[in-house]
Amino acid sequence: MARKKSRLRIIKRFLSVLLLLAMFLGALLLPPTFAHVTAENSNVQSLADAQNLVKQGRKFYEAEQFNDATATWLQAISALKVRGDELTQAMILGNLSLAYQQLGQWSEAESAIAQSLNLLQTAKDTKDSSQILAQVLDIKGRLQLAQSKAENALDTWRLSAEIYTKIGDERAVIQNRINQAQALQALGFYRQAEKTLRQSTQILQSQPNSPVKVAALHSLGNVVQVTGDLETSRQILQQSLELASSLPDREAIADILLSLGNTARVQQDTQKAIEFYQQTIKTATSPTTRIQAQANQLRLLLKTEQLSAFQTLSSEIKTQLNDLPLSRTAISARINFAQSLMQFRKKIAADIAQSLMQFRKKIAADTPSWLDIAQLLATAIEQAKSLQDRRTQSYAIGVLGQVYEQTQQWSDAQNLTQQALLIAQDIDAKDIGYQWQWQLGRLLKTKGDIKGAVSAYTEAVNNLQALRSDLVGVNSAVKFSFREEVEPVYRQLVDLLLQSQGNSKLSFENLQKASNTIELLQIAELENFFRNNCLNAQIRNPKKDPTAAIIYPFILPDRLEIIIELPQQRWLHYTTPVVKKEVETTLAQLQENLPKPHTLRQVQSLSQKVYKWIVQPAEAALAESNTPTLVFVLDGWLRNIPMAALYDGKQYLVEKYNIALTPSLQLIELKPMEKELKAIAAGLSEASSGFSALPNVKLELEEIRSQFPSTILLNQEFTSKTLQNRINSLSFPIVHLATHGQFSSKAEETFIVAWNERIYVKKLNELVRTIEQNRPEAIELLILSACQTAAGDEQAALGIAGVAFQAGARSTIASLWNLDDESTAMLMNQFYQELANKNLTKAEVLRRAQLALLQNPKYKRPRFWAPYVLLGNWL
Repeated sequence: MARKKSRLRIIKRFLSVLLLLAMFLGALLLPPTFAHVTAENSNVQSLADAQNLVKQGRKFYEAEQFNDATATWLQAISALKVRGDELTQAMILGNLSLAYQQLGQWSEAESAIAQSLNLLQTAKDTKDSSQILAQVLDIKGRLQLAQSKAENALDTWRLSAEIYTKIGDERAVIQNRINQAQALQALGFYRQAEKTLRQSTQILQSQPNSPVKVAALHSLGNVVQVTGDLETSRQILQQSLELASSLPDREAIADILLSLGNTARVQQDTQKAIEFYQQTIKTATSPTTRIQAQANQLRLLLKTEQLSAFQTLSSEIKTQLNDLPLSRTAISARINFAQSLMQFRKKIAADIAQSLMQFRKKIAADTPSWLDIAQLLATAIEQAKSLQDRRTQSYAIGVLGQVYEQTQQWSDAQNLTQQALLIAQDIDAKDIGYQWQWQLGRLLKTKGDIKGAVSAYTEAVNNLQALRSDLVGVNSAVKFSFREEVEPVYRQLVDLLLQSQGNSKLSFENLQKASNTIELLQIAELENFFRNNCLNAQIRNPKKDPTAAIIYPFILPDRLEIIIELPQQRWLHYTTPVVKKEVETTLAQLQENLPKPHTLRQVQSLSQKVYKWIVQPAEAALAESNTPTLVFVLDGWLRNIPMAALYDGKQYLVEKYNIALTPSLQLIELKPMEKELKAIAAGLSEASSGFSALPNVKLELEEIRSQFPSTILLNQEFTSKTLQNRINSLSFPIVHLATHGQFSSKAEETFIVAWNERIYVKKLNELVRTIEQNRPEAIELLILSACQTAAGDEQAALGIAGVAFQAGARSTIASLWNLDDESTAMLMNQFYQELANKNLTKAEVLRRAQLALLQNPKYKRPRFWAPYVLLGNWL
């Protein structure tokens, strides 16, 4: 009897160390699991040996020494095979798959999961076996998500959720929902992910504080951060911090403080972010969490030019690196540190080159040399090799290639970059592979191999396209800097494609590829704006308008490139030799002067300058093509300027052509509006939500009602709820909103104003999605007649496209600046009169309405007729 009790005690200790399920893409949770209790006559010593091996494997895993973990667990599995303990083998095979996943050894991870599930198929159906099956399915879901099979992962996790529900494991159900939320994010369904997490936190609300409750709130805070509601994210993270503090769980507290620092960093609240990182450093018991906070803080010190503090913290990090336990996180910290030092050296060198303060030279003398940085990375490479962590090894080698690129050792840089790329391709790590393809392209360009450079850049762009859902799943200001690490790849490829070789003319293929790359960049910018891949479903093979000319003006550092696709697929290309700074200064001055009442001379002078850059070289070709419509795919600051106002010295562009805008032909469906003209028109004539009254709005809405059947929502009647209800009740092809609003390059600063509320662009998406569930017809025409672009925002007009696509509108007319004047009512009255003529395109209808004002002596200045732009379907 005593021997039996001893054997059971050993078995119970064995159960306590078996591994493990995680909340994926977050900190690992290590809950206890169930194991199969073997027959009484089993060998206790053999069981104890297996127990020790599992313990060792778990320690290796927690220390991120994944290769050692796999070797140890394989020994444990061999020992258990001898004993015939298939249920416990299945569990350890699940853990083995997790370790293989961490190492990027996907085929081995798949094999381990398959073996585990095969063993479980023959297991007796008990609560223990069901629990293990659900946990192994959770691990399989993690593997599928890591392989970008988010839909499969979601299906797998839903299956395991059914098992957890059946056996009554509420804690596992909640944890499973958190996993499902990660898959929903990867699919771009951020609102569903948020909803799932909110449901989980509501269920946990009445329960005592627990690590799962803290983790659910922490995960929710991070998801809300991704969707752009940064203030709410901060509030939720603060709540999770309070709960973690009551447990207390120092490491959970440190992780949450790190997230709070990241959120504050996105909010540009640099000082608060630094404070959060400092608190993380003080709180963290894990040296790896501490080093992550220090690395993030180091970046902020460099950004804010606190160079002395940067050097002090750099010294602290350097002394800690060698004391970190060997792990992926430790190696990543070393690489991150090396990158910060690289940026620091580049900044100091640039300042010295510009003859800035003399003390910079002293700082430079105290800064680690390129050789020191290379040695840091060489150590990282060796450590990654010892762990057989090929992903981290690829990253370290690639960054070392960047060091050689900086020191102009081109051949060594290319060799290292190619090594890093081969490893990344071998493990299918597109997120780092594209960086080495981009790097290789830069190096080949430097060597004069333009053809090879174009090929490398093209592969980088292809990888970015394949990664679109992953890129938008991470907030750019925290992990993925779109403006620094994504956008330049597209821009530099266009630059290469448009470089003529000698006297040879650019090929049709190069012009077509360059225009397509410009459109891909526009789509990527919109998805970065939304923080999700919501445009995937809208991308289509574009139907061409055989009469329109498509114009792609593209701003490069040293020139302005213009590509025009004329009717009958004729292509035109020319270069205007003007530097980016002059282009942007001119456009900013024009944007500033256009809405002002007494600046006609300045406006005409500036707009004529822009006309000469973009349109004048194509005047003859456009005239010869007899095109009635110019469709612009605009870049950067150009989006903030109405092309209708470009001036040739005698006429404005709108006097000669219909004009439309599109971010990409792939996003629009060209078709005339054939439905009966009916509108829902809403607006504010009285002051609301801190915005001034718009007294002419009432006249504007009355003019619409006089033209055709309309439902009017004015002032207190205009709320998001009533708007949603009215659109749901009847089919209105036209939605006209005459209200204040702002377009910005940031989704959280793009909104329209209803009565006592702001409807932000992402909330507009929720409203419209509800509409789509009740009626399949898209909004044919959305009109926003009193909005304006955010001042000083280079890409503010990106918000117009954001509103248009979130509303699901085929065509959108919006104002670039707000002009509360009777001229707006007059223009809209003329617009709707012309719209009744089904022989006219929407682009021509808008042009006629604008010309009606331009030809009126009272309203001939561009400030009255120019702010209105047509985006999307122009037919």
